[in-house]
Amino acid sequence: MTYGITVHILGDSGPFSRMGKSIGYLVTIGKSNYIIDCGDPLFQQVGGFLLRDINGFIITHCHDDHKRWFTDLAIFYKYATDIYHKLPLLTSESVHNDLQKSALSALDRSLSDDSLKVIDIHYNDYIDCRVVGPRAKYKIAVRDEGDGKSSLCIVDSSGRRVEPGVAKIVVSSRTGRPRMLFRDPDYDEWVEPESFYPFSSNIYYEEEKNSCFGPEGFVIEAINAPVWHGIPNIGIKIRTANETLIFSSDTVHDLELWKKLYTKKRVQQLKISKEEFEAAPVIYGDINDFIERTWSEERYTEAVNTFKDAVVIHDVAIRDPVVHTSYCRLNKTTLNKDRTMLTHSPDRITSEWMLSKISKKYKVTGRDLSEIVGNEVFPMNADIYHKEDGRFFVGYKAEKGKYTVYSFNGNLSLSADDGAQTGRPLYNIDLYEDISGRYFPKLEDKKAVYRKRKDGKVELVETTEEGSRGKIVADCRKELLKRVKRKEKKPTAAGSGL
Repeated sequence: MTYGITVHILGDSGPFSRMGKSIGYLVTIGKSNYIIDCGDPLFQQVGGFLLRDINGFIITHCHDDHKRWFTDLAIFYKYATDIYHKLPLLTSESVHNDLQKSALSALDRSLSDDSLKVIDIHYNDYIDCRVVGPRAKYKIAVRDEGDGKSSLCIVDSSGRRVEPGVAKIVVSSRTGRPRMLFRDPDYDEWVEPESFYPFSSNIYYEEEKNSCFGPEGFVIEAINAPVWHGIPNIGIKIRTANETLIFSSDTVHDLELWKKLYTKKRVQQLKISKEEFEAAPVIYGDINDFIERTWSEERYTEAVNTFKDAVVIHDVAIRDPVVHTSYCRLNKTTLNKDRTMLTHSPDRITSEWMLSKISKKYKVTGRDLSEIVGNEVFPMNADIYHKEDGRFFVGYKAEKGKYTVYSFNGNLSLSADDGAQTGRPLYNIDLYEDISGRYFPKLEDKKAVYRKRKDGKVELVETTEEGSRGKIVADCRKELLKRVKRKEKKPTAAGSGL
């Protein structure tokens, strides 16, 4: 049986949006349901009844707009009277470590059943974590040295201490956080292994990749090669027999940057002798003074090839972002515009790439991404997608269109033909407001507004001095679809014999 993959957008805005609900996606394949990230208000968006039937919560990283409701969900699963299992969590080993640290203050104590005592509760009493992605062969550990003393060290998967010539710890002089420095045997250079190696590498990661297999025959994998965000972070790849869907998570996707990360040889800035550095198991300072290369060529090659033949849901930002992909540099990525939907976007953006919108549902079938509207499925074929003041618009090219698309430094904007605008005019469009997947001509009169009625129909409401009046208006989407198909079929001069 062929299911395809359904994606329900629960939240698609970053932490600084005035009207967004942060990040969350409900992914459905057959009867299996997974929530990817829980930064949006899930109890409002999904409801406690459906939350009981979620097969797993996948968290990509620990920024609050992606995991804000994690501890609330953990407590809900523990104390809800009609749920008999722990919160089912899927994430990588390193992200899980961060989740545990951030959640302890909310989870590690409560009152006894009779409310007479403050009791300790272990994290594992709330969470049933299944690691996706390989575990690391080397870890930072705290060893008891006796007499009440302890020390940091690197241990391998069997618990044996690793010699400082193989791996050592750098404790940040700013934050006190310990990070691992590892000597790569092929480059013979010091690297930070979590940044340097892709999950496919068996030098630092164990061979078992810990994929999750679903009853409908799909596979959920964690990927790290193309994900570059600063803190531990993973992308998620979901594969069925016919589909590949990737959630890239927050990341800087930029081929020119990636190439620098793996080709640039850095000179160590040692404040001690080379011999002292090699012998020291723990060093205090900035780890960037000791790293000799950021990415391996293996990671770069894997990152470049990750998105081939996949439908991708990818973050985007405007105005020189540091930890996200810049819209104006999407042409410097490996992403295919026809198979990529941009998410995590700002409150106002104009895009030639597909934009997600909260509450919408999309269907991945083969290599195609379509929108589910009621019982129908529509292709995403607009020329322009535009968000503004909490409203969503689509634009179609038209020689005499009311609006003009402008480009300035790679970013796009819209203006009426007679409006002042900075940038280079590209083409004209007709603009339509998107209401629950149905398209209606953009209103110019500020006293008029579209309203969706309880029966699902859309009404144009106009306000006058005498009061307001409304009328049912027709959806333009099917007609626009026909218009696009006619344009695609229109013969060229050569084809028509002229």
